[in-house]
Amino acid sequence: MTVASAHESGQALTLSTIAFTICFAVWTIFSIIGIQIKEQLGLTETQFGLLIGMPILTGSLVRLGLGVLTDRLGGRIVYTLTMLAAALATFLLGWATTYPQMLLAALGVGLAGGSFAVGVAYVSRFFDGKKQGTALGVFGVGNVGAAVTKFVAPFVMVALGWQATAQVWAAALAVMAVLFWFLSKDDPVTAARHDTKAPLRSMKAELAPLKNLQVWRFSAYYFFSFGGFVALALWLPHYLIGVYGFDVKTAGMVGAAYSIPASIFRAYGGVLSDRVGARVVMYVTLIVSALCAAILSLPTGVPVLVFLVVIFVLGFFMSLGKAAVYKHIPSYYPDNVGAVGGLVGMIGGLGGFVLPLLFGWLKEETGLWSTCFMVIFALVIGCLIWMHASIRRMDRAATPQAA
Repeated sequence: MTVASAHESGQALTLSTIAFTICFAVWTIFSIIGIQIKEQLGLTETQFGLLIGMPILTGSLVRLGLGVLTDRLGGRIVYTLTMLAAALATFLLGWATTYPQMLLAALGVGLAGGSFAVGVAYVSRFFDGKKQGTALGVFGVGNVGAAVTKFVAPFVMVALGWQATAQVWAAALAVMAVLFWFLSKDDPVTAARHDTKAPLRSMKAELAPLKNLQVWRFSAYYFFSFGGFVALALWLPHYLIGVYGFDVKTAGMVGAAYSIPASIFRAYGGVLSDRVGARVVMYVTLIVSALCAAILSLPTGVPVLVFLVVIFVLGFFMSLGKAAVYKHIPSYYPDNVGAVGGLVGMIGGLGGFVLPLLFGWLKEETGLWSTCFMVIFALVIGCLIWMHASIRRMDRAATPQAA
């Protein structure tokens, strides 16, 4: 395999991260414009949850397919086409007038979220095993696109309306797609395949690792660490307005205060995973997250300052967990990063779709806003038990061999 130079690796990582940031900003746009749409159409809590979750559904379901395509065709072309398709759907969203039309457009907007699987497979091929955790952690910083939307979109929406906001975001994504195509290069594996005209692997070989229970365990971790992050990023502005009486601008700002650490510190999570091991990072992440979720689950609620501190801590450790999950994938499945990473990303993304719906339904049924954090707490405990049981089983199996 051709080895990429440090310059090529850095360029690929930089372009991919910027592109993913814009994709993520588009992917979470309904967390802001959905509030105005809810008022305009008189939506219920469940309808609102479905609307903001619909792009997450698409972006999740397409990740496996896009990951496999990236393994087979290369990330450069797949990334570019994915961004262009998502930009078109986001532009057309501005013309939707009814709830069914908006749901349909939201499915197309969700293609932006599928870019994650493409970027993981593309970036990982530029770095060796000792640096992949750090590189993928840096790439994952693109999650900060959610904060970009929360900071900027409320002001654009108040000034120009939600339709214009969608079209501005679409234009930014289309420009990024063009820049990515002209500035990026094929990854070393794809370039070598083109040079040697080597045949593509069978689909059976591409998908073979997906039968391993270990892959599904990684997916459960990501369902919490990423799916929970996306769900809270989407739900938080609505939560802050409902619980603390914030206006939409302030709620967007505070929501960004959660999204930023949960995004930027993902790079630090990658560095930690390279240094001390992804298993240690996951243990710490799950234990601290359980404590945070328990505090926020109190039915009586907590003072706003306590809430902000705890949600910041929760976002920080979720970011470490996201990076730790993806440190495992190229280490265990170097030839199937697209397929395995796509499946793990798909399950994680589905968390971002299912959880807002569950949050809305529980709020309607119980009247308690804190039920969303009760769900997060249950997820964390489930992951912690499964992880510890699996590690104990592996340790017992390895002991006779070591002896």
